[in-house]
Amino acid sequence: MKTTILTIAAAVALASPAFASGDAAKGESDFKKCKACHMIVADDGTEIQKGGKTGPNLYGVVGRAAGSTDFKYSEVMKEAGEKGLVWSEENLAEYLPDPSEFLEEFSGDEAGKSKMTFKLTKGAEDMAAYLASLAQ
Repeated sequence: MKTTILTIAAAVALASPAFASGDAAKGESDFKKCKACHMIVADDGTEIQKGGKTGPNLYGVVGRAAGSTDFKYSEVMKEAGEKGLVWSEENLAEYLPDPSEFLEEFSGDEAGKSKMTFKLTKGAEDMAAYLASLAQ
């Protein structure tokens, strides 16, 4: 009996997707820091978060290749997507505190800079959890 329960628990744990430890509700509240440049608009046109158009629409960013939407991305962002960078909750949480450093490390190109100059030094895991929650 114990073996069966442990086997089932292990199977469920392995089948569950891995998520960062962020708080999506806190990330939603903190989105005000991002609204100057980004909006969140669903594919059907539903406006989830009003915001600017200086940055790309963040709806569905988790699971999307970097630099792959209809937006004028930096060359290093487009190259990162071409090299296989697909946004996940975990790598968004790494990206947000220092976007240029993240892209430099990913691409190996010290000259490559992100157009995103804002650094989300606190709450990156929460923001990543919020953005991940929008595409589910």
